[in-house]
Amino acid sequence: MVPKIGLYRLNPERTLFLMCDIQEKFKPAIPLIGAVIENTKKLVEAGKIFNIPLVVTEQYPEKLGKTACELDVGHACSVIPKTKFSMIVPPVEEKMKSIFGGVPQTAVLFGLETHVCIEQTAFDLLKKKIDVWLVADCCASRLNQDRDLALERMRDIGCIITSAESVIFNLLNDKNHKSFKDIAGLVKKVSADLQIWLPTTAKATATAANKK
Repeated sequence: MVPKIGLYRLNPERTLFLMCDIQEKFKPAIPLIGAVIENTKKLVEAGKIFNIPLVVTEQYPEKLGKTACELDVGHACSVIPKTKFSMIVPPVEEKMKSIFGGVPQTAVLFGLETHVCIEQTAFDLLKKKIDVWLVADCCASRLNQDRDLALERMRDIGCIITSAESVIFNLLNDKNHKSFKDIAGLVKKVSADLQIWLPTTAKATATAANKK
């Protein structure tokens, strides 16, 4: 699917950050959770700087715990408990309506697990005609193969697969932006490696090797 031209640009006034289920009890089960948290901290802090509204969900927090303690989401519009895998539950829909008078143009989506809650949220957002930027280096699953296959499926249905720094610099847009110094300090440290397998790159490499 070829994405619409408008998907390539983030409008801060029409963008929503959606953080899905990065919770305490998931930590032992997700091998790359430390990297996810590190990159998510960077993205969430940038969201504060740009004044992007943030909605957080927690999957069955009675059993799975609250949002990971390393993540400061005190500025979030809402932290919403849920049992449905998708984030698109009535309280989230109501919050979107109160913020945007309807729905955002773009949802920047990240969290856990990529092949379950993230994927089902992406499906529901696209059904609502909301553009989805999926932040791959802020997403993980218990198995990397589940994450990578889900990223491929979501790219195929029209999501933009991106990274935390790509989102941040897209919002910054210009060295003369008033927040440039704050953002420069934030991105000085390179993002953590999420070991994402890139099938397109792998296929291209294999094809080139076969031609030799």
